[in-house]
Amino acid sequence: MEQLDQYIHELNKIKLLTPEREAVLWKEFKERDDSSARKELIQSYQPLVFKQALAYRSMDVIMDILQEGTVGLIEAVESYDPSRGVAFSLFAVHRIRGRMINFLKREGRSDLACIDGAVDKDGFSLKDQIVDPCASVQEQAETHELSARVKEALLRLPQKERLVLEEVYIGTTDVGTAAEQLNVSESHVYRLQKTGIRRIRGMMSRFMQHWK
Repeated sequence: MEQLDQYIHELNKIKLLTPEREAVLWKEFKERDDSSARKELIQSYQPLVFKQALAYRSMDVIMDILQEGTVGLIEAVESYDPSRGVAFSLFAVHRIRGRMINFLKREGRSDLACIDGAVDKDGFSLKDQIVDPCASVQEQAETHELSARVKEALLRLPQKERLVLEEVYIGTTDVGTAAEQLNVSESHVYRLQKTGIRRIRGMMSRFMQHWK
């Protein structure tokens, strides 16, 4: 695809921000509403959009997916609060994924996204949520209901616990990277994971008491 090749060519020109430069840009944008700082942040994090779109690289709507992901990135830049101590990449990835998945659903293409192992805005693999085609209607309904309840419980967790579960426990981020992004120790990441799982189990146990 000529458009995709051109996009990748431009992407290769992007240089990673140093922590010092990024801190300056966030300060200029958030405190002074500097549009040039905003633009540089968006451009510098464009590779994050491409990384999330890799699962869909064989699809004919890849450029639309990249565009939707960029919209998610822009939304993340607008709403991000640097003072909360969460790495922007960890914060932004969910907006980016969500935009892509919503686009595919609108296009009726979410089944193809599943095949490539894409994940939804809550960090769950869509492939993992495919219902057994041989299951009864009741079993399919129960599977969807439980999946929705787990997502709901995840969204109710404190932010750092939710991010650790989405990126480490569910996703593929290693503990060391997550610790660095959250500015905490690796042992604290494990504690956040353990506490988050315990909270979700508590929420799910209350739900399961009334199941069926």
